[in-house]
Amino acid sequence: MNKEQIEGKFQQMNGEIKKMWGRLTDDEITLLDGQEDSFYGKLKEKYGIAREEGEKRLKEITDKSGTL
Repeated sequence: MNKEQIEGKFQQMNGEIKKMWGRLTDDEITLLDGQEDSFYGKLKEKYGIAREEGEKRLKEITDKSGTL
């Protein structure tokens, strides 16, 4: 997979995350890249979702889109 394909998959995943959690900003979504604790903290803050539930839903997104 080349760089453009990887970037495309990442953008696709970001789009799916925005559909599910529309109140998250792009900056908050990028927290997934190395700052997962902060990302899940934002989910809890904005949606009242515990980390385990957030991880489950994120896995559904990645499985569906074939990313990560």
